[in-house]
Amino acid sequence: MSITDEQDIEGLKRAGAAVAEARDVMGAHAAPGVTTAELDAIGKEVLDRHGARSAPQLAYDFPGVTCISVNERIAHGIPSRDCVLRAGDLVNIDVSAELDGYWADTGASFAVGAVSPQAQKLLRTTRLALEDALAQVRAGAPLNGIGRAVERRAKQGGFKVIRNLCGHGVGRHIHEKPDVPNVFDARNRTVLHDGLVITIEPFLTLGATTVVEEDDGWTLRSSDGSLGAQFEHTLIVTANGPIVVT
Repeated sequence: MSITDEQDIEGLKRAGAAVAEARDVMGAHAAPGVTTAELDAIGKEVLDRHGARSAPQLAYDFPGVTCISVNERIAHGIPSRDCVLRAGDLVNIDVSAELDGYWADTGASFAVGAVSPQAQKLLRTTRLALEDALAQVRAGAPLNGIGRAVERRAKQGGFKVIRNLCGHGVGRHIHEKPDVPNVFDARNRTVLHDGLVITIEPFLTLGATTVVEEDDGWTLRSSDGSLGAQFEHTLIVTANGPIVVT
């Protein structure tokens, strides 16, 4: 969507606050011995308190309130009582919701207990890739500058970028145009405009550049089984940079 007035900004901020709180509270409870179903229940409590509805359930009939993905399972993981977190895991928590007609989407990867130095570096680099991408956002700037920034940071860290996952427009639905690639494409001449609402969500791995779908029809894992991480914000494009609502 593109915002039209202050009411839109406030509505997006309320939806963003709901998903951001759920993300952070769930992440704070990510510990060895906790199941992903338990984390999902925590996320539901937060969204319910805000009066928000799960976007993946609402839009796609997803079998969970949030998407929780562990290690090489990078996105769209189904919360389960059988998935028990272990020390050394990386868990990605992706929360999206609708509130009063506005939709917001966010995600973050968290270390479960003590993780390897390589996993720590992957988390740090992926977070920096998001920050670098956000620094490219302003009205009139090229959309492909976002992918250029993500690729540059990943290369500096010695990591790969998942090419078949990307950010997207958001606001009146969970997935809208435009796509926001995490890799540079010189052919993409899209220009960011004032008021545009998008997500930026780099996915970095130790080796894979693509994800494949598992047999459950939802979970996406790295094609080579390598560890992955993701960080995501919803934002509004302005002439002075992004307004991050999550």
